[in-house]
Amino acid sequence: MQHLPKLAVSLVAISSLGALTGCGRAPSFNILGSFFPAWLICMVVGILLAAIVNWTLSALKREKLIAWGIVVYPCLAAFFAFTLWLIFFSLREKP
Repeated sequence: MQHLPKLAVSLVAISSLGALTGCGRAPSFNILGSFFPAWLICMVVGILLAAIVNWTLSALKREKLIAWGIVVYPCLAAFFAFTLWLIFFSLREKP
């Protein structure tokens, strides 16, 4: 029974090594000497695009069409961020 904790620790260590192999190459951008992950850039651009949609709907007096803005605009920002990620990083040819 004493070997069970050692076995569990060994299994966790081996499985974590398998999970860490996916972190080998993360796309990043060099901005003023600091490397930022690509998902962060996509998130910021997604938030900006959602703000542009909000501004456009307000300018057209159509913001009342969205009843649950507190839910819709974060979902819209996430949609833009995920779409940008898929377009620029996920659909790329793997070497």
